[in-house]
Amino acid sequence: MTLDRTFVECSVLGFQSVLTTALAITCYVLWLRQRRDYFLTWSAAWFLYVVRLSAMSAFLVRRDMIWLFVHQVMTGLSAMLLLVAAWQFSRGFVWRPWHLVIAPLMVAWAWLTIFGMHSMLVAGVTSTILLASVTIWTGIVFWRARGKRPSGATTVLTWAFVLWGVHHLDYPLLRGFGAAVLYGVFIDVLFLFAISLGLLFLVLGDERARLAARTAELEQLTRLLLRAQEDERRRIARELHDEAGQALTAVKIELDLDGHTSAGARVGQALAQVRDLSNLLRPSALDDLGLAAALRALAADVSERSRLPVALEMSGTHALPADVEVVIYRVMQEALTNAVRHACASMVRARLEVGDRSVILTVEDDGQGLSPGAHPSLGWLGMQERVTAAGGTLSVSGYDVPGVRVEARIPVEISS
Repeated sequence: MTLDRTFVECSVLGFQSVLTTALAITCYVLWLRQRRDYFLTWSAAWFLYVVRLSAMSAFLVRRDMIWLFVHQVMTGLSAMLLLVAAWQFSRGFVWRPWHLVIAPLMVAWAWLTIFGMHSMLVAGVTSTILLASVTIWTGIVFWRARGKRPSGATTVLTWAFVLWGVHHLDYPLLRGFGAAVLYGVFIDVLFLFAISLGLLFLVLGDERARLAARTAELEQLTRLLLRAQEDERRRIARELHDEAGQALTAVKIELDLDGHTSAGARVGQALAQVRDLSNLLRPSALDDLGLAAALRALAADVSERSRLPVALEMSGTHALPADVEVVIYRVMQEALTNAVRHACASMVRARLEVGDRSVILTVEDDGQGLSPGAHPSLGWLGMQERVTAAGGTLSVSGYDVPGVRVEARIPVEISS
C-alpha cells in the first residue's frame, strides 16, 4: 500500500466521518427539541461510529492492532445502540442496570477476536456475523413498528438497516484487514444517506401528526366556544323576551287604557326593538319550527327591512343535527347581512341542498362583487370558523366579477 493510497482512503473515511458527525448532531438537536429518547441514543450511536471511523484511519496509517481493537469495540457498541434506538422508537425501551453488562462483553469479545485468536479470518467472520445480525435485527424492529406507526419513514429505515446488515457480510470476503476501504466507504455512505432520509421522513411525520393533533384540539375548542356562545345568546334572548318583553307589554297596555296613546306608541316601538334583538340573538323559529321555517323567516325579514328581494330554494327533507342547523342559519344570516351592506345588489338567491352525506348552502347576489385585494372581514372569519368547526368548507368567490357567491359545504351523517 502506498502513502498516496493511504492518504486517499483516510480522506474518504474523513468524508464519511463528517457526514456521520452531521447526522449525530442532527439527532442531538432533535432530542433537545422533542426530548424523545431514541434521538439521544441515535446521536450517541453515530458519535461512536465516528470514533470507529477514526480508529480505522489510525490503523491504516499505523498498522497497530490496538486501533483495530478500538474499531471493533466501537463497531459493536454503535450497532447495539442503533438497535436500542429502534426498540425505543417501536415499544418504549427502558434502560436497566444489567444492560450495562453488554459494554464489557463487547470489549472482551473484541479483545478476544483481535488479540486472542491467531486466525484473523475466524475473528473477522465471527465479528461480521455479530454485526450483520444486530443490524438486520434493527431493521426487523423497524419493520414491526410499521404496525403501530405506519409511515414511509419506518419502511425506509427497515430496508436501509436490513440491506446494510447484508452488506456487512462481505467484510471477510472483500474488506478483511482494512482492504477495499474505498468500496466499503462508498456503500456505507449510501446507507447513511438512506438512514438520513428515513430520519427526515420520521421527523416530518411526527411534525405532521403533532400539527394534526393541535388542529383537532383547536377545532374542538372552537366547537365548544361556539356552542357556549349560542347557549348564552339563547339565554339572553329568552330573558329579553320573557322579562323585558312582558314588562314593556304590560306598560303599553296600561298607557293605552289610560289614554296615553303617544307614550304607548313609543313603548310599542321599544317593545318591537326588544323582540327584534331577541330574534337576532336566537331566532325562536329555529328552536320551535326548525331550520326551514327559520330560513324562510330570515329571508322574509331581510327582504322586508332592506327591500332587497331574497329568493330561497330548499331541497331535501332530512333532519339535520342541531349544531349543523345553527351553522347553516348563522352563515346565511351573515351572508345576507353582507349583501345588504356592501353588495349594492338588486337580488339575492339562496339555496339549501340537504343530501345523504352533506348539506350545501349557497348565497349569491348580483351586486358589484369583491374589489381586488379585499381582506376577509370579521363576519367572513366567523362564518369560516363555524363551518370549519363543523368539519366543512367555506368558499367565497366574486373577485373581478359581478356578484359574490358564498358556499358552505358541511358533511353530515343522515340516520335512516
